[in-house]
Amino acid sequence: MLCCMPGVAFVPALLVSWSSAAFIISYVIAVLAGHIEPLVPYISDTGTKPPESGVFGFMINISALLASITMYIRYLLIEKQNETSHFVRSSCNMFTLCIGLMGCTGMGIVATFQELAVPSVHDIGALVAFGSGVVYITLQSIISYKSCPRWNTYFVCHIRMAISVISCIAFIPMIVFASKISMTKIDWTPGEKDYTYHFLSAICEWTVAFGFIFFFLTFIRDFQAFSLRISTEIHED
Repeated sequence: MLCCMPGVAFVPALLVSWSSAAFIISYVIAVLAGHIEPLVPYISDTGTKPPESGVFGFMINISALLASITMYIRYLLIEKQNETSHFVRSSCNMFTLCIGLMGCTGMGIVATFQELAVPSVHDIGALVAFGSGVVYITLQSIISYKSCPRWNTYFVCHIRMAISVISCIAFIPMIVFASKISMTKIDWTPGEKDYTYHFLSAICEWTVAFGFIFFFLTFIRDFQAFSLRISTEIHED
């Protein structure tokens, strides 16, 4: 079905479906293995112990790669649209891409360095991934408004901005509550010390993560009208 999509719409569609599967599959394996409690664990908790750690690391790294490709195509799309409309500076478009790629790098760090193995590096990667991601979708929302009404409908812009606002609002308490947790563990049970902070922070984390997924879902229609062509030139002496 993905291959039947016009243009390059299959790229964000694949990103959304693959990332959703990565979260769900690793969560199910971790719960069935008894490694985590089913009630709102951290996303990283679902990929800390084998066998789910291998699945989580592999799938999140692929998600980071797909996100990078999606962001680069989005950059090219805006550059192409900007040739006739001039609705945003090329430097701003490039800056937005760089922020997005920083977030993808953070995802790679999260996938590679498990939460219990190297917690400090893992936490830095998570902060970069979520922080850069929130900035990226916010900047993309602003760019979308600037491209209206020729390249985007206001309805889509409102949806993107709503997702960005919700993600920004959730990101702040996610960091605040996480900073109040005094221990690093994955087998949380209700009633123990710092469980409330963990629970609230985890809810915010899942909110931000799926905010990213729903945001990239809005790219599919834009990408339908855009195709990449690779040209080769042969020079004869």
